[in-house]
Amino acid sequence: MSQVTLVGSRLAATGQEFVYEGRSTACEGCPYQQQCLNLSEGVRYRVTDVRENAQTLDCAVHDVGVRAVEVERASVPANVSSKGAYAGSKATLPGPCPHTECPSHQYCVPDGAEFDTEYRIEQIHGDPPHDFCLLDRDLTLVEFAPPEE
Repeated sequence: MSQVTLVGSRLAATGQEFVYEGRSTACEGCPYQQQCLNLSEGVRYRVTDVRENAQTLDCAVHDVGVRAVEVERASVPANVSSKGAYAGSKATLPGPCPHTECPSHQYCVPDGAEFDTEYRIEQIHGDPPHDFCLLDRDLTLVEFAPPEE
């Protein structure tokens, strides 16, 4: 189900994904707080529609203002332990990884998912983008289902 919110004009494009980080101190006194601060913190969202003919509103956080868009919760691509990973099962992230240069790092430490939290696997993608894991983990690239509202 989609939800109307305000996002920075640079993010206001259909298909754009972001993780809502919550209120900023710059939001104090803003007249648009109810329309803008209406998402769940730490959740990944996808812009499904940009409201046409909506004006760009001034914003203390976003340098080029904010626009009205429709968003829905998005799935999170992630690496999980290969053992027991199948569509419909639950999994957790295997733990932090210090190897930021690894092509799989964004999947081992994905935006929109937390360590020690169980997620339902929506889809299996297969082998991760790395040739070998520097932490010697046996990983599979999956898609976590969006969290329930």
